[in-house]
Amino acid sequence: MSALTHCFVVPAYGKSPYLGDCLASLGRQSRPSRVVVFTSTPFEGMEEYVAKFGAELVCHGPNKGMANDWNYALRGVDANWVTIAHQDDVYGRDFLARTLDGIDQYPDAKLVFTDYCERDERGIRPVSLPLRVKQAIIRFATMGGGVAASPAAQANLLRFGCAIPCPSVTLRRQLAVGLGGFGTEYRVNMDWDFWLRIADEPGGGFVHCRGVLMEHRIHKGSETTAGIADGIRTAEDRSLFRRVWPTPIADFLAFLYRLTYRYN
Repeated sequence: MSALTHCFVVPAYGKSPYLGDCLASLGRQSRPSRVVVFTSTPFEGMEEYVAKFGAELVCHGPNKGMANDWNYALRGVDANWVTIAHQDDVYGRDFLARTLDGIDQYPDAKLVFTDYCERDERGIRPVSLPLRVKQAIIRFATMGGGVAASPAAQANLLRFGCAIPCPSVTLRRQLAVGLGGFGTEYRVNMDWDFWLRIADEPGGGFVHCRGVLMEHRIHKGSETTAGIADGIRTAEDRSLFRRVWPTPIADFLAFLYRLTYRYN
């Protein structure tokens, strides 16, 4: 473990009311790590604000979308492993400790992800049908264990939709950067596209750390919600399903997937 280095990077957009909660949760990790906030839309006093939570700030430009910001953050640190923490989400105290344990157990892993729960303005949500389906897909792909080791198992995590929760993912940075990072042609599904490309690469598996280790916030101001409202999400879903299925099956799955949007 001595050669293993990690960093949380937090792409930030404007003045999110949830950024402080996210940074506080990263600062409370039982295994501390460096936290760097990256933004192309800084607000006055932002450097002092993030410093209150022990985080650093990197401002960059231009503002060219979420995928571009994530890629800048991946390139902007030199750790072996990087978690792209989402500014609206909260991470459990043992999130990083459990993630690093997974890397220690599977040192050739390409990425590591955890379970999560959903939070809205009323608090923690009951487990929704889409989340139950994702959990079932994960159990199937990992055969109830801790890793989707084969290319086929990794594909099974992604062929019925994206079962890997993006805010919980910790990436092998060198691999991610070497693949060119997240596809800037996507506005919502850049994570699903990237996991598919990583699955095609030789090497280790996709490691799953069981247990709810983070809270994903559902709110009307999120980019996912905006993408659903303007139809971008539907088009991107169809495109990615067609990558792994014949067109008739892909379009049917995209139709079913669209029915789950009401849970967002």
